[in-house]
Amino acid sequence: MSQVKSIAGRGIPLTGNDIDTDRIIPARFLRCVTFDGLGAQVFADDRTQVQGQHAFDQPQYQGATLLVVNRNFGCGSSREHAPQAIAKWGIKALIGESFAEIFFGNCVAMGIPCVTAAPADVERLQSWLTEFPQNPIKLDLEALEVRFGHIAVPVFMGEGARNMFLGGTWDACGQLVAQAEQVRQTADRLPYVSWGRTASV
Repeated sequence: MSQVKSIAGRGIPLTGNDIDTDRIIPARFLRCVTFDGLGAQVFADDRTQVQGQHAFDQPQYQGATLLVVNRNFGCGSSREHAPQAIAKWGIKALIGESFAEIFFGNCVAMGIPCVTAAPADVERLQSWLTEFPQNPIKLDLEALEVRFGHIAVPVFMGEGARNMFLGGTWDACGQLVAQAEQVRQTADRLPYVSWGRTASV
């Protein structure tokens, strides 16, 4: 199982409330057959509008692995492409004031923790990342805190999702593979599964 207990790395501040999934990955990129290449298009329209001044284009944030956002991040449509694009860019965890429910669920299914913090703490972290973009931060899901510099602030995540990350049970495919023999035995006991096998022989 793929346990996620902590994530450390450089952070990237992205300010603004209600950043929706269409801004994260515009609809024209949803025609892709796989998610490969989506990372290059994350925030495509926002980045074009500000002509290189977007955080995802600024050189000091290249290679960052933790994204720090504000309120209601990921609202709008339920497209899984949004967290996939963020992940393909290189983000492994998000810290924010709040997240849209479906976006949060999609992130959990991909093994990307989304934790919340008080607005003042989020703004403090964003300001710190602006001043010290090369310094690492650490998100600790066991201690439920994020550390940056000499500062540690509390973060929050529902116990259900937190336990899934700590125990590795967020990975549904991994669980099926790990329990392959039990799945096979259960399938063998189901009359409609057995009938289908017999009928196809």
